[in-house]
Amino acid sequence: MKPPVHEVAGQALDKAIVVSLVLKGDRLSDDRVQHSLDELIRLADSAGVEVLHSVVQSKDSIDSKWFIGKGKAEEVRDLAVQLGANTAIFDQELSGAQVRNLEHALDLKIIDRTQLILDIFAQRAKTREGFLQVELAQLSYLLPRLSGHGVNLSRLGGGIGTRGPGETKLEMDRRHIRNRISELRHSLQEVKRHRELHRERRKKTGVYQVALVGYTNAGKSTLLNRMTSADVYAENQLFATLDPTSRALRLPSGQEVVLTDTVGFIQNLPHDLVAAFRATLEEVNEADLILHVVDSASEMRERQMAVVDDVLLELGAQGKPRITVFNKIDKAADGSGALLSADGDSLKVSAFSETDLELLKLSIQEKLMGGTKRFLIPAARGDLISLVYRLGDVLEQEIEGDDIRFDVRVKQTEFEKQGYMLQAFIAQEAIQLEGESY
Repeated sequence: MKPPVHEVAGQALDKAIVVSLVLKGDRLSDDRVQHSLDELIRLADSAGVEVLHSVVQSKDSIDSKWFIGKGKAEEVRDLAVQLGANTAIFDQELSGAQVRNLEHALDLKIIDRTQLILDIFAQRAKTREGFLQVELAQLSYLLPRLSGHGVNLSRLGGGIGTRGPGETKLEMDRRHIRNRISELRHSLQEVKRHRELHRERRKKTGVYQVALVGYTNAGKSTLLNRMTSADVYAENQLFATLDPTSRALRLPSGQEVVLTDTVGFIQNLPHDLVAAFRATLEEVNEADLILHVVDSASEMRERQMAVVDDVLLELGAQGKPRITVFNKIDKAADGSGALLSADGDSLKVSAFSETDLELLKLSIQEKLMGGTKRFLIPAARGDLISLVYRLGDVLEQEIEGDDIRFDVRVKQTEFEKQGYMLQAFIAQEAIQLEGESY
């Protein structure tokens, strides 16, 4: 299975063969296997690696020593000599022993999918927080595998697998690495504390928080830029965004909310990475509304949506109010747009259509505000009147006999949390006003 040579700008430092192992018992479709392999090639491209060839091995079980089997490993070695490759990138995670055995047998730099993703993150980190999170994830990943990366660490010239902490830190003994991991976790706890202070401040001012989540390269950063006139880096590549960015978004009602772009998810997202980036991903947990951005043009969009659901579940954010935003609808294959569907609220948009963006803003407003409601409350019920003010913005109030009529722009999340008292009173009194029940 030979893909076309993957061109990259300038001279690539690494020339690689990508390798995937398919276990017969997993019964993965050819499309799933090819999608994962294509994604690995795109990851390699994002890391600045030129992919020369791809190899797929089908086996009943993983070879504990050679991963793909000794015969297949020798085939990869011969292919590398023929093509001039200096790196083999595996689509699955390897053990330290497997890395060591493959390095000696193939005389190539051996990189697995997890290490490749970590390397891309090391390249994209721009803030102190980003550097801390990447270093923590890399050290946590490499600590149990140090004995398997001897050849990698001794190679000159850098390239994938050697960025981030660097050779000096990776050659420290395990005790020093554990100490460094403790230091990084402490520093990230400070980052988390500062984030919580900012979040508390926003909550006190009543500012809504909306988080953009989705599979990597779904178009989250482009949506943020288009909706808020931000200048976030947005390119057609995997993991273009690493550090979260928040911008003020003005809704049609004139109210402002905070819209936050987050790092993209991907299948087989390394656990160490999720753990290290938890301080950042907690922005999702604190959001009042999640916009799940989906690439409508992707043939694997349903699988990608499932991956995002899995990560949200791991973060404890599965039950958050959500709008599924089918982005890039202008690039979807003819007729496929009609098949797009999701549980709950959804919208089909192009980030480059002003009409679509306005509809999306309206949807955000309706989801957060819950529209305008009218309540008729006895003037003597100070507890219910106080509750009305907590449920949203009182637009108008008027005394009607022994009662007070309130027109309220309801904060939907607050109504769902605290409105049960008002709903119980309404049910008991069977209040009706101008033909509508409240």
